[in-house]
Amino acid sequence: MTIFSVRHITAYQYRRPVEFGEHRMMFRPRDSFDQRLLDVSIKVDPEPSYIRWIHDVFGNCVALVGLSKPAKELRFETHIRLDHTPHLALDLQIDEDAKTYPFAYDPDEIADLEQTIKRHCPDPDDAVGRWVRQFVLIGQPTETGRLLMTLCNGIHESFAYARRLERGTQLPLETLKLRRGTCRDFALLMMEAARALGLAARFVTGYIYVPDRDGSTTLGGGSTHAWCQIYLPGAGWVEFDPTNGIVGNRDLIRVAVARTPHQAIPLYGSYDGEAKDFKDMSVQVNVTTERTIEELL
Repeated sequence: MTIFSVRHITAYQYRRPVEFGEHRMMFRPRDSFDQRLLDVSIKVDPEPSYIRWIHDVFGNCVALVGLSKPAKELRFETHIRLDHTPHLALDLQIDEDAKTYPFAYDPDEIADLEQTIKRHCPDPDDAVGRWVRQFVLIGQPTETGRLLMTLCNGIHESFAYARRLERGTQLPLETLKLRRGTCRDFALLMMEAARALGLAARFVTGYIYVPDRDGSTTLGGGSTHAWCQIYLPGAGWVEFDPTNGIVGNRDLIRVAVARTPHQAIPLYGSYDGEAKDFKDMSVQVNVTTERTIEELL
């Protein structure tokens, strides 16, 4: 058991005072058997006129923030604490019928999984499909768990991580061509590759704990993280982080799940003004650990 603390600051600067539309925030982790929310707080400057919570179509917690005062800076600061239990999926408990690829999902689950099996990104020549099929053994059974672990590690080892400040997620075909991308790009590539194999996959946004940064409250450059989940009968939705080659939830703090990356943007909203009014944006995320009582005894 580990207690994680997350401090997340996003600040927007403008050249003149502007008025703001409603903003949507996804920062509250999903409560589950492997992570339990202990405390959460949010501070917005200027003072918001309201903060209203809803659940979206995927069951994610979304904070709707109303802002009535014009300002030259808009700042969001959130703090969360949660109890996290790591699960290493090195020995996936997959149903017997699904241990070998290919396999068929239960008809009762297909109706709910259908939109996560369907491919969402253009690929007229099936380049992603041809690429991912190199991980399927020819002439002998392919273990489902090993197939997906190899795919995850293949992206981690063969593609270069390159932080990109521009909005949006790179199309898988572009990531495949460039052999580089961000965590969101790699997550989407693995999702579309899994879907090309007929598997259900969905996008996950959240935070990652980096041990080398533990204890620091001043390091810049930290940001939200993204990975994916693939549905395996008997094992359920299993975490795969191709950016770091992680299988299972080790060091991963799940905030939101979605069918596509644009449905899980951590923070977005609008302002009333011209494009030239926008000056700058900064993001800082610090994830640290707290020593548990068991460690102190």
